[in-house]
Amino acid sequence: MKNDQDMTLDYYNQQYEQFAGSTKDLEFSDIQDRFLQYLEPRTLILDFGCGAGRDSRYFLKKGYHVEAIDGSKEMCRIASETAGIPVRQMLFSELDEVERYDGIFACASILHVPSADLPDILTKMKRALKPQGIMYVSFKYGDFEGERNGRFFTDLNEDLFHNLLDEVGGLEILEERITGDARPGRQDEKWLNVILKKIN
Repeated sequence: MKNDQDMTLDYYNQQYEQFAGSTKDLEFSDIQDRFLQYLEPRTLILDFGCGAGRDSRYFLKKGYHVEAIDGSKEMCRIASETAGIPVRQMLFSELDEVERYDGIFACASILHVPSADLPDILTKMKRALKPQGIMYVSFKYGDFEGERNGRFFTDLNEDLFHNLLDEVGGLEILEERITGDARPGRQDEKWLNVILKKIN
């Protein structure tokens, strides 16, 4: 029986064309620019779970340096074509950098991590940030955890996310917003968007 991670990676390796088609050229500059406003120009961003490479491409066009990773082999291939940079196939749990990145952008990515594992993943992300580094994360809004349409999801609301931050420590909320889904016809689906700063 496949575990949650394998199930989700299988989904992206099999549905990569459909997923990339629905996300690669999606207008997402409001969120991207809100993240970038906290970073100095030409600094280094990690696109953490980069999907089809939309955000990496945007940050590169804005003059930032970008490293991108994804767990799905097929998404890495598409993201590399989209962004024009090598994309490393890597699991979230394999992040072991220390104070390397000025910003980490995790758009609709670590929501595939079971809630029990999220404190460890956020701690790894925090450790990989330089002092005062900036992090963006997003989750489907709610309190559901489990399989949905062939993938594993951990949904979070404000209270659940704040509890997670309390457990991790060392991260300050700069912005917290509830938004509709950016994809056409899915505006009723709500997302929790949070921009954080590393404070210790």
